[in-house]
Amino acid sequence: MSDTAPIEHPSWLTTDDFTTVDEPLRLFGAWLTEATATEPRDPTAMTLATVDSRGLPNARMVLLKGVDERGFVFYTNMDSQKGQELDAQPRAALVFYWKSSNRQVRVRGPVERVSEKEADTYFATRPKQAQIGAWASKQSSPLESRLAFEKAVALYATKYAIGEVPRPPNWSGYRIVPMSIEFWQERPFRLHDRVEFRRERPDASWNKTRLYP
Repeated sequence: MSDTAPIEHPSWLTTDDFTTVDEPLRLFGAWLTEATATEPRDPTAMTLATVDSRGLPNARMVLLKGVDERGFVFYTNMDSQKGQELDAQPRAALVFYWKSSNRQVRVRGPVERVSEKEADTYFATRPKQAQIGAWASKQSSPLESRLAFEKAVALYATKYAIGEVPRPPNWSGYRIVPMSIEFWQERPFRLHDRVEFRRERPDASWNKTRLYP
């Protein structure tokens, strides 16, 4: 989904030595690869936290659709609650939790929209019914009835019955540019491992700190 080379997932990264790693995005890639093999459902599921106009936080589950050196990407209707909040306050936090391996990753940083090309490329990979659903759903808006939604789906299914489904103009992706990434590994007797990586700018080097659990 991007021109950036994918992050390598080193096979040598194990539970016992992750605290020695100095590059967080490669470590995340290794953990995600392991979670993909062990997690029974949606290893890419992550909690996305945003802030509304009153300063109140909102959190919901979304799916990670891309990660590289630039950050973590998900897609949504930009008119949705999260889209409006991110456009007004372009900062967010993510939490991954993989119960099968007792691991957690926390990410915080500014948010930017992906390019039109990236959004088009990803949208083209979605199943056609999901593409139609993106047109039919006025995400986060009041819905008078389930029937009304089904009628909208039927309308767009008819409209785009033949040929490719274009990406809706209000549907795109957001990238969380990580300024901090924390890795947490459960240990017996609550003697967990926690390592935090921080940087001042997206082009700056990472500083690593081991934290008390």
